[in-house]
Amino acid sequence: MVLVEMAESGNGYVTASQATEAGIPRRKLTEAVRKGNLIQVARGLYALPETWEDPYLVAQHRFARGVFSDDTALFLHGMTDRAPFSLTMTFPRGYNATPARKAGVICRTCADDVLGLGIMELTTQHGNVVRVYDPERTLCDLVRGQRTVDSQVVIPAMQSYAKSPKRDVQKLVGYARSLGVERKIRNYLEVLL
Repeated sequence: MVLVEMAESGNGYVTASQATEAGIPRRKLTEAVRKGNLIQVARGLYALPETWEDPYLVAQHRFARGVFSDDTALFLHGMTDRAPFSLTMTFPRGYNATPARKAGVICRTCADDVLGLGIMELTTQHGNVVRVYDPERTLCDLVRGQRTVDSQVVIPAMQSYAKSPKRDVQKLVGYARSLGVERKIRNYLEVLL
């Protein structure tokens, strides 16, 4: 069955839009589910029955305009071992995030001029690609927009970043300037570097 082959080559997942692009009628997806060849994970997202569900991929599929941010991005980058209790995503201002909130996603909003700052693609521990803010943007977001910064999260994350051979301090300071947290970021950097 072509749909099963597509799912096998897609790390266990296939979308309705992929099926349509391949010229496969959507009713074939329904048939595959009925026969037990696929399971419907979310609207328009199907998986092989033996596939471990990837909550990051499912959330990215359901809320495609969102970008993983804050503690969720920190975890995806391996800068904390504390798995997020709830996924956090950032959306454009004016986006109706009610369905995401109902699904348990913590929703942040961001002005359009800085929304795309630091977006990258990253592979989850389940092998699927999702959109996430890079480490520099994530650190800025952690100290921005909150009255009280959770030092139990920020300080270890900053220490992890300072030790990383991939760190880009100029990029971090540039993002901090754009996001209005340059002073806070510089204070952390002075202590750690």
